[in-house]
Amino acid sequence: MTNEDLKIELRTLTKDDYLGLKSSMIEAYSEWEGASYWGESHITKLVKIFPEGQICILVNGAIAGCALSLIVDYEKFGDSHTYAQITGNYSFSTHDEDGDVLYGIDFFVHPDHRGMRIGRRLYDARKEICERHNLRAIIAGGRIPKYKDYADKLTPKAYLEKVKGKEIHDPTLSFQLANDFHVRKILKGYLPGDTQSLEYASLLEWNNIYYNEEAAHINSKKSVIRIGLVQWQMRPFENMDSLCEQIEFFVDVISDYQSDFVLFPELFNAPLMTAYNHMSGAEAMREISKYTIPLRDRFISYATSYNINIITGSMPYLEDGVLQNIGYLCRRDGSYEMYRKIHLTPAEQSAWGMVGGDQITTYDTDCGKIGILICYDVEFPELPRLLAEQGMSILFVPFMTDTQNGYTRVRSCAQARAIENECYVAIAGSVGNLPKVHNMDIQYAQSAVFTPSDFAFPSNGIKAEATPNTETTLIADVDVDLLKELHSFGAVRNLKDRRLDIYKIINKSKKTE
Repeated sequence: MTNEDLKIELRTLTKDDYLGLKSSMIEAYSEWEGASYWGESHITKLVKIFPEGQICILVNGAIAGCALSLIVDYEKFGDSHTYAQITGNYSFSTHDEDGDVLYGIDFFVHPDHRGMRIGRRLYDARKEICERHNLRAIIAGGRIPKYKDYADKLTPKAYLEKVKGKEIHDPTLSFQLANDFHVRKILKGYLPGDTQSLEYASLLEWNNIYYNEEAAHINSKKSVIRIGLVQWQMRPFENMDSLCEQIEFFVDVISDYQSDFVLFPELFNAPLMTAYNHMSGAEAMREISKYTIPLRDRFISYATSYNINIITGSMPYLEDGVLQNIGYLCRRDGSYEMYRKIHLTPAEQSAWGMVGGDQITTYDTDCGKIGILICYDVEFPELPRLLAEQGMSILFVPFMTDTQNGYTRVRSCAQARAIENECYVAIAGSVGNLPKVHNMDIQYAQSAVFTPSDFAFPSNGIKAEATPNTETTLIADVDVDLLKELHSFGAVRNLKDRRLDIYKIINKSKKTE
């Protein structure tokens, strides 16, 4: 199986999933001697009384993880309850649609899929359920399975402090603390039969800061979207593996901040041309095009493993003798799309013999519709306008400029596109030098995120910008709900006030007549 075949899906559980859930649960709890699994009647009842609270993640159609929940009136139980009490002796009679707490009654990830951020995705989904139902908190009793190894020298309280201080790694508690839960107290006798935890459990809580505010649906588009930009240092790499080490480093760093997107620059893989410097620039570019599909597969793997949507910048692509400047949107569910640079600079045509693409479209993501244009494309206002008409809220622009005046063209046009199309525009470029690569010897960049210009946005239209000519990352939050308000109530309304009675832009690639 190749990385491009990997498909990840988050959805609510159905009663038809039972056999897959049972199999996955048995594997997840294999270390717990005598551990049982939920019966089919239990799952059927949970799905019936609270379908939205039972969520699972499928990897290539098989259940890789699951989170089961109830809504409870927490005052009826208090902080000294047992697992049997909170579940109504496993009857789930404690579920109360008018309750104030989302209570987690089970959570597991199949061991074959650990390290793919399955757990984080499930917890994020649980948080969205809590917000949607306007519940004040998520509470759960968490096992502490490593405690048996320290019980002869540490009390449960001391063990907890060691885990908090990262002196001890507990696979359950450490993960929950990393997901913004805090421990209310230590419970004794919470789950009989849990010999690894010596029947202790940590009573965990995550507080909903949006309590009493309107919440979103589990699969709806987010309002606040976090994007990360990579300002890439051009440097020699011995081979593709060393290049990928640097790529994965940035993906890892940006995903640790729970970003939704990461953007790489245009032709970031140009250092691979060093091995072909004895050839002409056109020949060398065709040689490194052989790495494009393998790099795409690496990006797909990183997107699913690190739970982040990746805009791969751009790379040369050779097909049927035609060389193009292309990139990929690699979604965190394992799917991907190719985009092609449409407008080529004179240098791209004369030095490398590249040919421009002819398709302009938006891309659906779990954070709404986005657009992607490569460098020079953003200097042509027709393209972003067509994307805006298709519902784009964020435009991503990987670029590569060698001089400051070239960068100024990209930056100034990107800012204009944000204003005239009432959208966010993120640009990411490369810095540094490649003295042994033809036509790629110097780089200048200052990556940035631009906004429309109105009262809800920064007065200068700049959400964030990196230090010029320094390898770094830039992370920024953008609120797409502000764009909706701008479209209807802005001081000026660039999209609505167009004189469509006297002019229009036609996307000829989609014209059917």
